[in-house]
Amino acid sequence: MGATLAAGLAAGALSLSSPTAATAQPTNIIDNGDFASGTDPWWWTENAPSANVEGRLCSEVPGGTVNPWDAIVGQDGIALAEGESYELSFTATSTAPLTVRTNVQQAVDPWVSEHSSADPVSETAETFTHVFTASTDHAAAQLAFQVGGGDDPVTFCLDDVSLTGGAEPPVYEPDTGSPVRVNQVGYLTEGPKAGTFVTEATEALPWTLNDAAGAEVASGTTEPRGVDAISAENVHTFDFSEVTTEGEGYTVTIGEETSEPFSIGGELYDTLRTDALAYFYHNRSGIEIDADLVGEEYARPAGHVNVAPNQGDDGVTCWAQDPCDYTLDAAGGWYDAGDHGKYVVNGGIAAAQVLSNYERTLTTEGTGGDELGDGALAVPEQGNGVPDILDEARWQLDFLTAMQVPAGEELAGMAHHKLHDAQWTGLPLLPHEDSQPRELHPPSTAATLNLAAAAAQGARLFEAYDADYAAELLAAATTAYEAARANPDLYADPLDGTGGGAYSDNDVTDEFYWAAAELYITTGDDAYLADVTGSELHGDAEAIFPPGGFGWGSTAALGALSLATVDSGLSDARRAEFRGLVTEAADGINATVAAGAYGVPLPDENFVWGSNSQVMNNMVVLATAHDLTGESAYRDGVLSGMNYLLGQNPLNLSYVTGYGERYAENQHHRHWANQLDATLPNPPAGSVAGGPNANLEDPIASDLLEGCAPAMCYVDHIESYATNEVTINWNAPLAWLASYVDDLGAGGGEGPGTGEPSVCEVSYTSNRWNGGFTSEVRVGNTGETPISPWELSWSFDDSQRITNAWNASVTQSGRDVVARPAAWNRTVPPGGSVTFGFQGTASGSVGDPDAFTLNGGACDVG
Repeated sequence: MGATLAAGLAAGALSLSSPTAATAQPTNIIDNGDFASGTDPWWWTENAPSANVEGRLCSEVPGGTVNPWDAIVGQDGIALAEGESYELSFTATSTAPLTVRTNVQQAVDPWVSEHSSADPVSETAETFTHVFTASTDHAAAQLAFQVGGGDDPVTFCLDDVSLTGGAEPPVYEPDTGSPVRVNQVGYLTEGPKAGTFVTEATEALPWTLNDAAGAEVASGTTEPRGVDAISAENVHTFDFSEVTTEGEGYTVTIGEETSEPFSIGGELYDTLRTDALAYFYHNRSGIEIDADLVGEEYARPAGHVNVAPNQGDDGVTCWAQDPCDYTLDAAGGWYDAGDHGKYVVNGGIAAAQVLSNYERTLTTEGTGGDELGDGALAVPEQGNGVPDILDEARWQLDFLTAMQVPAGEELAGMAHHKLHDAQWTGLPLLPHEDSQPRELHPPSTAATLNLAAAAAQGARLFEAYDADYAAELLAAATTAYEAARANPDLYADPLDGTGGGAYSDNDVTDEFYWAAAELYITTGDDAYLADVTGSELHGDAEAIFPPGGFGWGSTAALGALSLATVDSGLSDARRAEFRGLVTEAADGINATVAAGAYGVPLPDENFVWGSNSQVMNNMVVLATAHDLTGESAYRDGVLSGMNYLLGQNPLNLSYVTGYGERYAENQHHRHWANQLDATLPNPPAGSVAGGPNANLEDPIASDLLEGCAPAMCYVDHIESYATNEVTINWNAPLAWLASYVDDLGAGGGEGPGTGEPSVCEVSYTSNRWNGGFTSEVRVGNTGETPISPWELSWSFDDSQRITNAWNASVTQSGRDVVARPAAWNRTVPPGGSVTFGFQGTASGSVGDPDAFTLNGGACDVG
């Protein structure tokens, strides 16, 4: 949830109705806007000398500047009245193409903007007109034409500048396309299939489902639902779940209206899994982004590595307002959002959900672990024997641990809240071109607990691949947790929002709950479990899982989800307690899904900044409940949310770039900025927009969307950062869910796919002693093709409990056990075998298991 200084905003081309001129001739508030009296009272920055040239003001703008506001032409002393609408008009030329950013704003810091726009100026004179409404009174506002940020020098000329009151506010009319709304990617073969129709009709209407050739496949009648609260439109719904024939190019027609085309079945979400995860490599700091991995248009040099003009993140000192006598090497990590900031509180939850994406493959039978394994993702660490998704997570974990205050310093073990530029930077700006000083901002309890939780989770997952690194993570986690206990109320300043978002949070009971849960699972130390069960949140499903979705400021759900799914030595009764919290929360979310015509897993009042992430995190709860219980209702709730994200919504828009017929593509980002600079790309496929925000917290949204219904409060514009930003902690749940639904697709929609049965033979031997046992398992491939990777499952019929294992990763849930390969034995060749072993405890007599499945297929037992 980044933000941007108003001085750096731009509006670009918008779909607006033409403003109506006032009846009386309006008075121009701008003094000498036609430059008939020379250049007074206009001013310009020293680097852009200006003069009156043939009745125009012409400025010599230098090249090589970084930000738009590095060169400005302006006028001060402009009086504006709250609630008054104004028309701004000017004519401009430039000797080379130039995007001019025009702000009407406060004349002093923090430069709060009443209007921001961006216009492409060329050699041909063109008149630009914009209408805005002032949100407050200004005795002396400023009109600023920002013309910096270009590589080459230009001559910029202005003429006929006017600002007049009495204008009629523009009416923004979003292009919503067909009133027949569907998931534009498609529907799983065996899953639910539904859509929404916007109409004034109050009686049921006939619908038909047609295949790609136009032949009718199914038909029915709509269900009138009345006026929908999130769109303020009268809607009907329709359902064609009985259709299970796979195919592409399906459409639904109601009367003369036809939906966008979509698919049924097939590998609908296979690429979304990898695209959503690729987002993180794209946004790595401190490393060159390789064209061989991302393509030429997305390749770029390493950012913030002390190569001019960068000042670098490898020797960062503290913010001048809170100085320290040390520096940190905090290079690496992921850029948080549309800006170049790196935040521990946002980075912690994002890292945790990336790790959980992988950990789910260890706890849920039949999931696609190979889809996340070594060589599966576009990361430079391919081929190192570690699952690629863990390599990606490590890039962020290293940053998080680097943000700890060093031993011997005051607040040692605490984590600095964030690292970013001293001042906001403008758009567009690639990381390696950023010349701003980088600063550490003060430590906070919330950041420290994010570090503790994510590092503890990472420690247990890296144990099988790099034990030394796992130990380092666990040491950082335990140190951070103890430091947070010693400093339980060190909160980030909500006013610390210059150069980066504040991310303030003065309630950290949820972070303590989360961190204690992850540390307990990793260490088995009952002291951490006591902190979980002693929390004021414990047992309260609504407090742990807020109906409006968990997120960076509400993280207890992460701990509860881990305790419900990851084997941790919990008693069966205690495990059932945490699972009950998950299903109770999921039941509440599904009630919300059922109540709305669009089936959104989000209450009507929760369309806030990043609403799509709230939707997705509620979907994660539903998906986890399905993993735990197999109940199809939870699966259906997830798929309903996926429908909403991918086009079955009031705007008929997929919020994920590259997915669907109509998708967002101008998300707020510093270097995916094609809307402002045609030489730069749009965001890559798999980038999810923040989504509707009824609070209208940026100038573009407030200018265009006043009075909007909650789910209509969105505009696909690069400067609408409060509705259209992209962030790591929004793409993390998208990637998690893409893995989940792709696994569903492999299983026909019923559950995780297990693939074809393998031809295998298992031998199992065990040595027992009082209270303990040691077992060795040999898995042989009796088929003709390699098995890679492998996953062996069995169940004990008694009280055996595995305590440690070698040559495999072995997890146990109740009596059910799953063994997965180590880095070096992923493949069982034809005629070959792998062997692994484990130790455990048991009371009373114990027996050997007599049934095993390998990758879903039954094995012979030798």
